[in-house]
Amino acid sequence: MMLEPIGIVRSCFGSKFGIPRQPGLCPSAWGRLAFHPPYRSAEALRGIDGFSHLWLIFGFHETRDQGWRPTVRPPRLGGNQRVGVFASRSTFRPNGLGLSLVALEGIDAAAEDGPALLLGGLDLLDGTPVFDVKPYLSYAESVPEATSGFAQEAISRLPVSVAETARVEFEGLTARAKAVIQEALSLDPRPATQTGDEGREFGADLCGCNVRFVVSEGICTVFQIEPNKGSWLNI
Repeated sequence: MMLEPIGIVRSCFGSKFGIPRQPGLCPSAWGRLAFHPPYRSAEALRGIDGFSHLWLIFGFHETRDQGWRPTVRPPRLGGNQRVGVFASRSTFRPNGLGLSLVALEGIDAAAEDGPALLLGGLDLLDGTPVFDVKPYLSYAESVPEATSGFAQEAISRLPVSVAETARVEFEGLTARAKAVIQEALSLDPRPATQTGDEGREFGADLCGCNVRFVVSEGICTVFQIEPNKGSWLNI
């Protein structure tokens, strides 16, 4: 089987660092799926507007060349315990494929590269190639009694504050961009092996901005926000 991307995702996440590790954890996150010709077809999307959520089959394009690993160290286990790659959602997979459940917020039919899908709640890096789109069927695919192994417990969140040094820039953002920053940082994007580094500065490319923050005494504090001139959101 030869696979080729049918489109590419433009996302509010400009780098791997800071992206939620699962879809839906940052409900305010947004992006758009622009199809490549010849898949840029209104006929191919006929009826899709009746579905609230979609499955995207995509490629881990930034780690594809690093090969696969039989065991990995999931962040949920502190990055210190190994499990089989097929018992995880690690990017280091034999075929480098990922599966993500996203909200369908609309169809941009008038755009030059349209029709494009407007997406919400996604966990995909800007530039991610997509190989297929399938509708989510709640009656068949929702399993409330399912167990989730070592990831059974809900992810805890940090309180997020904005320091005065970043207050003006933060208030100048759209309401959705503010929500993305708060939701994404509340998930503590620091590497699992570095969560004990109190006061260390980190930066995440979120919503077209370089967002600098520190975590100290269980609180995430944003102290600097600078526009990223290279972001498609600022074009």
